[in-house]
Amino acid sequence: MRKLGFILFITFLTFLSARAEDVVYLTTEQFKARIFDYKNEKEWSYKGDKPCVIDFYTTWCGPCKRLAPIMEEMSQKYCNQVVFYKADTERERELAYVFGINSIPQVLYIPTEGKPMLLKGLYPKEEIVKIIDEFLLKEKK
Repeated sequence: MRKLGFILFITFLTFLSARAEDVVYLTTEQFKARIFDYKNEKEWSYKGDKPCVIDFYTTWCGPCKRLAPIMEEMSQKYCNQVVFYKADTERERELAYVFGINSIPQVLYIPTEGKPMLLKGLYPKEEIVKIIDEFLLKEKK
């Protein structure tokens, strides 16, 4: 009985620690359901109600590892304004192929209206903030 109570307690703590502003790991199927169903749609039409950022990465990539904490920090900073996703290009090969991801990291910035912007390489945090503010949120600082 004690063991069951402990397991329930740990499960509850895990539930409390999972915040809406955390970076979400995205599968190809989730992309089609939440972002854009490229199999059934011809014209780009974003399904979300908040802008989003998708970090295309792999686990062995050095620049990707340096970008990860920046994306975590941005997910906290913009927690109620922008949704942050990560897509592992080795696991989600179809999704990587659809976007022509042939080098990493690459980050896809998707505004609620208009076309997305895909940028290659590791950008400094200040540049990422500027892109989010001016492209996704259209706030001039």
